[in-house]
Amino acid sequence: MVADQIQRRGITDPRVLQAMRDVPRHRFVPAEFERLAYADRPVPIGHEQTISQPYIVAYMTAALGVERTHAVLEIGTGSGYQAAVLARLARVVYTIEIVPELARRAAATLKALGYTNVQVRAGDGYAGWPAYAPFDRIMVTAAPDEIPQPLIDQLRAGGRMVVPVGSAEQWMTIVEKTPSGVTERRTIPVRFVPFTRGK
Repeated sequence: MVADQIQRRGITDPRVLQAMRDVPRHRFVPAEFERLAYADRPVPIGHEQTISQPYIVAYMTAALGVERTHAVLEIGTGSGYQAAVLARLARVVYTIEIVPELARRAAATLKALGYTNVQVRAGDGYAGWPAYAPFDRIMVTAAPDEIPQPLIDQLRAGGRMVVPVGSAEQWMTIVEKTPSGVTERRTIPVRFVPFTRGK
C-alpha cells in the first residue's frame, strides 16, 4: 500500500495520505509500466518525462499545505497524477504541461476519472496562468535553475510555492510570500527533470 510506505518515511498528514489512497496511480502510467505503478520510484511516461515516486508526490503535497478553499497552480502536468492528488485537497487546480501530447493524455485521464475541478492547458509554464492568478498555492514539478519571477508574482500574499531548484544539484525549495517580502527555504536534495521552455 503506497500510503503505508509513505507514512513509514515520515509523511503523517492524514488528508495527504487519504488522497494518495484514493487516486488510482496505475491509471496514470503507460500500460507497459503498470506493474511498477505503486513502487516507490519514478516511472517513465514518454517524451523523456516521468511520474514522480509516490514519496516525493506526498512530500511536495504535504509541504504545500493545501486547504479545501485553495486555488492551486501546477507547472508540469506530466501524467496528471499529481494534479489528481491536489484536486482531492483543493477547490480547483490549474495545471500546465509543455508537451502537448502529455497534456492531452492527462486531460483525458482526469476527465475519465471524474476530476471536474482540474483544468489542463498545454503551454510554457514559465509565465504561469495570469488569467486565474493570484493562486493560493503553486507547485512546480520540474527543476528550474532559478524560480521564475512570473510564478512569484502570481502567488497570493500569504501563499506558498514548492519547487525543486537547481541543475547539477537540486534542492526542494519552499517559497512563502509574506507582507514583508518573499522567503525561500531549502529542504531536501532531489532529482527532477529540467524545467523546459517553449520555443
